[in-house]
Amino acid sequence: MENTVVSIPRIGEQAPEFKAVTTQGEINFPADYKGSWVILFSHPADFTPVCTSEFMTFAKMENDFAAYNCKLVGLSVDGLYSHIAWLRNIKEKIDFKGMKGMEVKFPLIEDITMEVAKKYGMIQEGESNTKAVRAVFVIDPKGVIRTVLYYPLSTGRNFDELLRIVVALQTADAFTCATPADWRPGDEVIVPPAGSCGVAKDRVDGKEENVKCYDWYFCTKPVSAQEIDSKIKK
Repeated sequence: MENTVVSIPRIGEQAPEFKAVTTQGEINFPADYKGSWVILFSHPADFTPVCTSEFMTFAKMENDFAAYNCKLVGLSVDGLYSHIAWLRNIKEKIDFKGMKGMEVKFPLIEDITMEVAKKYGMIQEGESNTKAVRAVFVIDPKGVIRTVLYYPLSTGRNFDELLRIVVALQTADAFTCATPADWRPGDEVIVPPAGSCGVAKDRVDGKEENVKCYDWYFCTKPVSAQEIDSKIKK
């Protein structure tokens, strides 16, 4: 049987629409999340150790994401009752890295037909044709995909990085800037080069306040963590 080639949704595109049953009821995605940032992520299977560590970490950090108007939605190709049993098992029995009694309150999608997973390119046959890889889609309040990450089955995700990405994207939008390598809130941000986006002539002359230029195309300015939080944090 010939393999079907599935296109992976790309950055800048509208998130593919779907309706699904979840552990928190039915959802219509992304319409139900209009006005919020969303992390839509997949995991290979319930009752597996790497996935368990990830769900516990997401549950622990859910309020951290919520502080930046970001909601979480999980998915695997398991059924609803498997999801419910697994999440109950996590809450009642698993004690990992000081995380105990972790209750997963965000929705976990049932996708036994793999319909949603295939729409989002989460089934990659080189890795597995029966399990979703560890995909992450960061979607903005307009339903536009802003970041796409894929991890193999064997590698757990870096959750500090997922939160950093959400904050960096919102910072870039709010301050019309970009963020350099290893940026963290409070670090300098990169401002548009002189001559673009209406930047004033003072930039060229080196007179623009608080702007440091390494060359004509590479200029930064300070934006404090407090400024960022006051503008984007709920």
